[in-house]
Amino acid sequence: MQAAFASTSATDPDALLKQTWDLQVTDHSRSLQLLAQLNQQASSLTPDQQWHLRFLNAWEAKYESDYEKSEALLKDIALHSGNPQLADRASAMLLSQYGITHRYTEAFDLADRLAVRLPQITDAKVRYSLLLNLSQAMGLAGQTDLAVRYAHMAMATDPAVDSRCYATAILVEVLFNGHRLKPDSPELQQAFEACPVATEPLYNTGIAVDLADLYAHGKEPRKALALLDQIQSRVDVSGYVSNKLTMLEIRARALDALGEDDAARKAALSIIAAGRSSDFDLWLKDAYEVLYLIEKKQGNTAAALDYHENFTALDKVYLDDIHARALAYETVQQRVLLQRLETEKLSEQNAGLRARQKLDAKTAEANRLYLVLLLMVLGFGAVWMFRLKRSQLRFKRLSHLDGLTAISNRQHFMSEAGRVLHQLERRKGAACVAIIDLDHFKSINDTHGHAMGDEVLCRVVEACKQHLRTVDLFGRLGGEEFGILLVDCSREQGAAIAERMRAAIEATVVKLDGVIVTVSTSVGLAFTDTTGHDLHRLCTEADAALYGAKRGGRNRVMAGAEDLAAV
Repeated sequence: MQAAFASTSATDPDALLKQTWDLQVTDHSRSLQLLAQLNQQASSLTPDQQWHLRFLNAWEAKYESDYEKSEALLKDIALHSGNPQLADRASAMLLSQYGITHRYTEAFDLADRLAVRLPQITDAKVRYSLLLNLSQAMGLAGQTDLAVRYAHMAMATDPAVDSRCYATAILVEVLFNGHRLKPDSPELQQAFEACPVATEPLYNTGIAVDLADLYAHGKEPRKALALLDQIQSRVDVSGYVSNKLTMLEIRARALDALGEDDAARKAALSIIAAGRSSDFDLWLKDAYEVLYLIEKKQGNTAAALDYHENFTALDKVYLDDIHARALAYETVQQRVLLQRLETEKLSEQNAGLRARQKLDAKTAEANRLYLVLLLMVLGFGAVWMFRLKRSQLRFKRLSHLDGLTAISNRQHFMSEAGRVLHQLERRKGAACVAIIDLDHFKSINDTHGHAMGDEVLCRVVEACKQHLRTVDLFGRLGGEEFGILLVDCSREQGAAIAERMRAAIEATVVKLDGVIVTVSTSVGLAFTDTTGHDLHRLCTEADAALYGAKRGGRNRVMAGAEDLAAV
């Protein structure tokens, strides 16, 4: 029977195309062999078979992270194939790829257009795939509730349409990215049952990687490492880059938690060595953070500073990326579209279309209806333009602020500080730059959780504000590090203000859910009268002073080397 099927596949292009598609996520190496065979006989295929072959090539290019090639093929299929079902499948895959490549405005605009087309899609498999890609897009935008609802809409389709594995795996991904998944969540068990390793190795492995990550962040590093060792061979065979890098990052964190510094360093360096493009920025950020913590723990100050600078830069890129997602989502008004889809229902839309066709036969009534519709559209357009403009102004203001503490974010602080220093230089004014870093902040997150860490950061900001003037600039540079520019401030005034802020932070008591926490801080200072008005040089000098304060025992204020010499 196997020989007969192989013979049929070799002579029947349709059967070979279907077999290749079925094997792409279950036996990837075999699917590559079949795809090569199809490409060799491409000239003998019918036009429709050639379009299906292009779709398979686009999927493989995406799997191998060749997004430029994949996008070109998918757009060609969507625009020129003449096959509505295949065009919809290509558009759904393109939607997923836009999210992977951080092109959020295009992703949510396409999601908007695909959701409008959803009522006209009659093919159950295409509709199923499209709903799950919409779920991924909404999860990417941080709209976890909407993403979960799209996933459940897909799972509610006819069970005969497809395996439940894809839907349950997407639901786990959405909940994981929305920080709503725990190791004992029922959705994880459902996903493992729907995606057995024997038939769905790629999805089963991805779910296992998410579970290992939950173990690592849930202070169960040994469980995380045991699970990683169990699935390592499967990941090596699949060659899927995303799983490989994610596993290295989890391994590095788990080993660091167990105090195995050399092994943790090796895993983190492997991520950096594999960082071929911006797609790996998040992995690189986490790798640099692990390396920074290891070198800091071992007292290697220079190496720790170098890794911390890399981590801070990538952390800024990550935070900017989150803001970009939110702004893109707000622009396309996806929430309104989903609500309309759920309330009107497909049957009501079809009934409306039939009613409209009957009304078209009555000329007078149709004219009145068109007039009313035109007025409604004009009114809706005016309201929409007003809301869009208001949203744009609101997001412009929010883009300057740190989402947690409501002070300036790094980009805005650096821009404004540079502008103010330039003005001070022209009128020969003095200023002081202070870099503040909370002592042992990671232990607060590890011991009491990120909710307590966030509360500590907010209380520290409020304590510092009490000693700042309206002309001073205050921003969060990343993590637990803050920057302050004291304008028209002498050396003595700057040192006194910094000391008052240090004392105020030390005296701050944070209480959350019955747990009481205190925190101290180290402060590095740099002054324009010795360092000049160049912001980069001032920050470098203040950073050096900060590390001096850390080495000197923490919970202290220290000025840069040039400023100490001038005292």
